Amino acid sequence: MNIKNRILIALLFISQFAISQELFFKSYDWEAAPNYKVKEGTTEDLIALKEKTVTEFAFEERNLVEYFLEHKILWLNSDDAIEEYNKIYLPFSSRAELQVNKARVITTDGKLVNLDKSKILTAKDEESGRTYKYFALEGITKGSFIEYMYVVKRPPSYTGKRVNLQAAFNKNTIEFDLFSPSNLVFAFKSFNGLSEVQKDTVTSDKLHWKLHVTNMEKLESEYQAAYEASKKFLVYKLDGNTATNATGIIAYNTIAQNLYGSYYPEYSKKTQTLINDFIKELKLAEDADEEAIIRKVDFYIKTNVYSQDVYNAELQDLEQILTNKVANETGIIKLYIAVLRTLNIKHELVLTSDRKKIKFDTDFEATNFLTDFLLYFTSSQKYLSPNASGTRYGFPMPYLMDNYGLFIKEVVIGDYKSAVSKIKYIKPVEVKNTVDTMNITVDFNKENLNENNVHFDRSFNGYYAMNIQPFMHLIQGEKRDELIDDFIENITKDLEIKERKLVNGESELFGVKPLQFIVDFTTEAFVEKAGRKYLFKLGDLIGPQVQLYQEKERVLPLEEQFHRSYYRTLTINIPEGYKITNLDDINIDNSFAKDGKELFSFKSYYKLEGNKLIVTADEHYRENIIEVPVYEEYRTVINSAADFNKIVLLLEPK
Repeated sequence: MNIKNRILIALLFISQFAISQELFFKSYDWEAAPNYKVKEGTTEDLIALKEKTVTEFAFEERNLVEYFLEHKILWLNSDDAIEEYNKIYLPFSSRAELQVNKARVITTDGKLVNLDKSKILTAKDEESGRTYKYFALEGITKGSFIEYMYVVKRPPSYTGKRVNLQAAFNKNTIEFDLFSPSNLVFAFKSFNGLSEVQKDTVTSDKLHWKLHVTNMEKLESEYQAAYEASKKFLVYKLDGNTATNATGIIAYNTIAQNLYGSYYPEYSKKTQTLINDFIKELKLAEDADEEAIIRKVDFYIKTNVYSQDVYNAELQDLEQILTNKVANETGIIKLYIAVLRTLNIKHELVLTSDRKKIKFDTDFEATNFLTDFLLYFTSSQKYLSPNASGTRYGFPMPYLMDNYGLFIKEVVIGDYKSAVSKIKYIKPVEVKNTVDTMNITVDFNKENLNENNVHFDRSFNGYYAMNIQPFMHLIQGEKRDELIDDFIENITKDLEIKERKLVNGESELFGVKPLQFIVDFTTEAFVEKAGRKYLFKLGDLIGPQVQLYQEKERVLPLEEQFHRSYYRTLTINIPEGYKITNLDDINIDNSFAKDGKELFSFKSYYKLEGNKLIVTADEHYRENIIEVPVYEEYRTVINSAADFNKIVLLLEPK
């Protein structure tokens, strides 16, 4: 949800400061006779010789506008790079005006091919209906340079703007500049080791900040890394207006009050009646506790109110929503809050960010850290994601957790109502609440030891059940059998199912009881005969496991979604007259602890009771963000499950 479009910032721009200023882009141009080169022998697919971006804020007829300039020179040295950059998309919109747009190709022999105006094309996205413009570049071969520059005039964006400077390719020169009228002061913060933006003390007719970097090394994506959040980038915002002595213009306290006014209004009698009628539809049990009520509210809204990701005044009007059961993201949040307030359920509105894209910064207050909403319930200390239909109470979008957020709490003193806000840590869901439990019993067919009779019992709760259990009301009859069959066939397709059972298959049991699959089947998939001996593929019982390979040294932290546990108990009834001679292969013990707390572990072991072999394999991950210094320990634990998956037991006659 784009909160930037929902926050009203009161700014008074005094006309005496709106003096005419010479716009930067009018005197800026590319080289008339370029002589671009890269180091001889360079094997990179793509290099940016220059990337220059200039944002200039200016007053025009007492309105603040923004001019954005982008100028890039790229060397393309592979078919993939050429394919990616033979179209250059421009930031065109109904509210923006292109002031400058030109592009050219510099061939390997130095020939200049300027883009004809006819090659600036317009297209329309059929799904979104959005119109866009792009440069269609031709004549590009390996080793060519492409250069393009455009300037767009658009409504100003100053409540929090992110500028990415690092990418998956090397950049020789990066230039960022921001100009503003002399009364508008901006604040900046650099992230991930990027140099700080500096104020230019020479320019006198306007304010100027700049950051010029040479030789920015590429940052490549890695498995489960928070790649977007790890790039070098900066964020800027309008921070002061010397004409009005205003400071701290973009402040979370102000944002909280604005949001409170929008999401916590006084309801009219008609609206309150509609809210009460909606609550009656929930059919709440008289003895229902608070958590049961919240689950019911969450389930009912997400299965009965259609959500559209579009801006429309009616879709965020509470009376219309309660009547038509259609809302946009803002309207959905208003509906949740209206119902919760009426039911006197204490909660707080939370704004945070997806930590894979950008981590919430606790010091620099800007709206680009306020991208996603949560609802926090103080009594249970649990969250829900109101705008994520695939989630349920207690298990919000996982990448919004293990992060910080802005908590907004309603305060009522007599007839006075207001909001207070505070930045707090959003704890991840505890490991005990997301568990995959497997209990398997294996018998050998006495007449044919190649064949096993398997009793398979596996249950899921928490995030592992969330993709299935909340939607079980949509899966009925034969489709339920198909679901069970598809599930068990992940272990092996070579089987004959004798009996199948689904336990706790009601949608509203998510978060209350685990979803359980119980299947009895016969198979010859786990045994191979080798002379008088038999090879039993014990590890195959747990199914394929992820294995992390690391050819290069890890650069970025690894980010998991959620804490999780696996409990596996495998009971093997050894056939009469046989023994297992390599039981020690079962023993695996790999773990990592910090400050006395075990963060991740894989431990498998066994006990033998007569002819009954009981194998236990427990696996736990109590940390989401794996820093580089402990990545190898984490990889060892992850790979332990893959090692277990390869265990083959040797059965020999006694």
